[in-house]
Amino acid sequence: MIKRCVIGVSVAALLSVLPAAAKPLRVKFGVLRQPHSSETLSILDLPAEDDTLAGALIGVADDNTTGRFTGQSFEAIDEKLASGEDAVAAAQRLLDQGAIAVVADLPAGDLLRVADALKARDALLFNVSATDDSLREEDCRANVIHVAPTRSMLADGLTQYLVWKQWRRWLLIKGSHLEDELFAKAIRASAKKFGAKIVDERIYVDTEGGRRSDSGSVQTQRLIPPLTQGAGAYDVLIAADENEVFGNYLPYRSFDPRPVAGSAGLFPTSWDASHEQWGATQLQNRFRKEFRRGMNARDHQAWVAARMIGEAATRAGSADPKALSAYLLGPDFSIAAFKGVRLSLRPWNRQLRQPILLSDGRMTVSVSPQEGFLHQTSELDTLGVDKPETKCRLQ
Repeated sequence: MIKRCVIGVSVAALLSVLPAAAKPLRVKFGVLRQPHSSETLSILDLPAEDDTLAGALIGVADDNTTGRFTGQSFEAIDEKLASGEDAVAAAQRLLDQGAIAVVADLPAGDLLRVADALKARDALLFNVSATDDSLREEDCRANVIHVAPTRSMLADGLTQYLVWKQWRRWLLIKGSHLEDELFAKAIRASAKKFGAKIVDERIYVDTEGGRRSDSGSVQTQRLIPPLTQGAGAYDVLIAADENEVFGNYLPYRSFDPRPVAGSAGLFPTSWDASHEQWGATQLQNRFRKEFRRGMNARDHQAWVAARMIGEAATRAGSADPKALSAYLLGPDFSIAAFKGVRLSLRPWNRQLRQPILLSDGRMTVSVSPQEGFLHQTSELDTLGVDKPETKCRLQ
């Protein structure tokens, strides 16, 4: 009897702060996702068939828990692109099926094309995977909300920890792909920002081998030691390897015994399947029970996007994209994401403020922003491009 009373009071308290729904409201959003490469260095990193979608489905279930009390229901429509399929046409199909928003797991170029195509239809686009700073800067769009962190946020999260540890001298090894250079650029900017020093920089050229099928004579003991030899005195070996060509070969194979960070070793991420703090175990357990695997960063970002849609629709009492956008960008919006603080949007470029986890793949080693890195508005704004430096002019 006591338990029933407590539950009744909790529901009453919830309903008292929510707008009364004039009629049942059904909210649909699409999940537009690209196929991810299975060319990974470790068989443990092979992408799941339901990658990204699984997080959105858990988010929909959470939205519907609240929706049962407010007369609202939520539905996610899956649209997985085939290789070479046009993302714009797929996004249009989702809107034709009644989606008022699209949770997008797309590369930067496709994301921009979809954003421009959907502008005339007043649909919101939630970016849950592209980390390109340009999407929040010179190529920013008013109808795109960025749940995924930027490369500069990831780099700053890692740098703050290394500087806090007084590991300020780095050897940077980058891959030969464009994405590797973009991450290396973020690392260089972060080192300058927080007072670290890159003592040497080297390039690992992708020979397009079979990766996991290579015998070891190409990319392991015989190649890594000379690549890392003669760099002088340094504290940490930083890898910029977004295409997973060489980064995981660096630990235990470098010429000097040094920790590895960046794309391997200690890596910055928005989420990791090993994260347990601040009640995250509850979400991890639910996810694992439902999908029989760990929750990765794309899954979590899709979950956050689904929760943002649910929260905005509930608070605004509407499924109108303009009403949702107004609430999300307003002063009252914040959302819990099992990361220690409530998250909010940077109104000048639509980027979600969030802590950055530092993980070794087995556990969370630390969480940035680190102690002592202060900001006049939010310590989360010490991560990434801040408002005074932004190049964003929303279109």
